[in-house]
Amino acid sequence: MKLGVPKETASGEHRVAMVPEVVGRVGRSGIDVVVEAGAGADARIPDELYTEAGATIGNPWDADVVVKVAPPTQEEIGRLARGAVFIGFLQPLTNPELAEALDSRGVTAFAMESIPRISRAQSMDALSSQANVGGYKAVLIAANEFGRYFPMLMTAAGTVPPAKVLVLGAGVAGLQAIATAKRLGAAVQGFDVRSVVKEQIESLGAKFVKLEVDFDAETEGGYARQLTDAEQEQQRAALAEVIAKVDIVITTAQVPGRRAPLLVTAEAVRGMAPGSVIVDMAGDSGGNCELTKAGETIVEHDVTIISPLNLPAAMPESSSMMYARNVQALVELMVDDDGNLALDWSDEVIAKSCVAGKQEPAQSEPEEPRPAEGASAGTQGAAS
Repeated sequence: MKLGVPKETASGEHRVAMVPEVVGRVGRSGIDVVVEAGAGADARIPDELYTEAGATIGNPWDADVVVKVAPPTQEEIGRLARGAVFIGFLQPLTNPELAEALDSRGVTAFAMESIPRISRAQSMDALSSQANVGGYKAVLIAANEFGRYFPMLMTAAGTVPPAKVLVLGAGVAGLQAIATAKRLGAAVQGFDVRSVVKEQIESLGAKFVKLEVDFDAETEGGYARQLTDAEQEQQRAALAEVIAKVDIVITTAQVPGRRAPLLVTAEAVRGMAPGSVIVDMAGDSGGNCELTKAGETIVEHDVTIISPLNLPAAMPESSSMMYARNVQALVELMVDDDGNLALDWSDEVIAKSCVAGKQEPAQSEPEEPRPAEGASAGTQGAAS
């Protein structure tokens, strides 16, 4: 089987779907890898490293399986061979037209976002691996923008108190943000409507914020239910009191296919001290902060509000390595012992991640779902 790795063309996308280390691994499974010239340049991976790992530099679009990070353009879909398999982020909930275009081309497409959240598929969970990078980078952005130290410093000139950081949402991105802020020496608090994550937050050295509200947002099994409008208003009011006492807020709550929950109101921003910073990781889906402008950095009420887009692409070496390992795990599920493409439609992972082409329900008894790693703060769903 031939696996093709094109160069990413989307604006601001610096990742690549395959790294040399993983090329060597899939090569041992009998898979031939063809990488487009310069595909890894933005991730600081020269073509020579790919060839040393066993790949060929050439045209990736006529391969049996083509792997990308960003969704393909219409022009790229036209370059895919009929009957080919395509793997990448495909936005199945917000861009169904893309799946239809791939289907019309005769391509069987698998969305990395649609990998089922079961224990057996954790190694393929690209949403989590990329959210991990995003949560880390969000804190570095906040620290860079904040005009004071993160850690407490005791000096001859006096003691500098630590920065006070609040992370909203204790999914993958949120927990990584908490851990990173603690490593930088900040005094950290974490909030999520699911009290089941209290232990996770506290295990990272942060304080779990329990709001004084008269409702329970957690369902049986540790998931978050959809809040009513009145409950959301009550939650936002309670959060505003906490937000007024911190220096930095990192928001991570997102819901696949829906607008991000509003957690930080304009009034809450007005209550923050001058020089405070908000990093809103949900800007591309509407923002957790009422004043957020996606992709921009603005100052309102002397508070800097930053809404970075595609944070994993800002750390392309690390994010590409993790994404490539996710892709490897999925591809190896698609081939037989001789490296030939052999899609097993009775496999739950194969069946549920397919968004175009042949799709059949899994026949095997499904595994118990693992706990949602990204249940959001304030509504049912997943955080970045």
